[in-house]
Amino acid sequence: MNHRFATAVINALLIALAVFSLAPLLWMLSVSFMQTGEAGHFPPPLLPAEPTLHNYRELFAKAGMGRYLVNSFLVATCVTLLSLLFNTMAGYAFAKLKFAGREGTFRALLAALVIPAQVSMMPLFLLLKTMGLVNTYAGAIVPGMAAIFGIFLVRQYARSIPDELLEAARIDGAGEFRIFFQVVLPVLKPILVTLAIFSFLGAWNDFMWPLIVLSNQDLQTLPVALASLSREHVQDNELMMAGSVVTIVPVLLLFLVLQRHYIQGLLLGSVKG
Repeated sequence: MNHRFATAVINALLIALAVFSLAPLLWMLSVSFMQTGEAGHFPPPLLPAEPTLHNYRELFAKAGMGRYLVNSFLVATCVTLLSLLFNTMAGYAFAKLKFAGREGTFRALLAALVIPAQVSMMPLFLLLKTMGLVNTYAGAIVPGMAAIFGIFLVRQYARSIPDELLEAARIDGAGEFRIFFQVVLPVLKPILVTLAIFSFLGAWNDFMWPLIVLSNQDLQTLPVALASLSREHVQDNELMMAGSVVTIVPVLLLFLVLQRHYIQGLLLGSVKG
């Protein structure tokens, strides 16, 4: 009886916490379908009196949100694919390949984790300016091609791959690239999904770096475009909420679709690392 009561109390608290966490998102979705100025009433309405798609039509027809949506997809997808390739190769190398300075280089990378990202933005911008990549998609993509956290995540997971498996492949005559793509990558699948989600979310939600490197309005991503739109329509809460929904829904759907693999990757990584 006491066990059932405790379980019921815990479930009730979890449900209440879930409702409390989702309430702002649900109200944001509701406001996005309200008429202009309706959300400014007191007390604020929970549901639209007359639901309308006017705010979404305004976003895509006049504010050019479709262009920014494509920009964000392009940048986030390229960052994700390139970071998967480079982080996976580097993480595997640090885990299983022997080369001079391996441990020292890896410790130096870990030490760099304590340096705030904002500190490196100025030298990174000057470097990309010298390379002619400012105000280009490449300028927004290149800094996300490899991340210390991604290398560390893959390395910890790759350490669990049996050395005997790799040696057997080498005895059979397989080269290192063939071993990597045909033997190692299938084993790393759970952690690759986790890394892909982290990379995509990070690139999709990034505001500061695209703001710095992309001054051309046609190249701007959704977070930057939404911030600019908020300055022009500071009193239009309904339009801003519609823009927020457009920004959140794609990554939310991605997370829900890959949730099982994401959790599996985290759990296996924590056990094997």
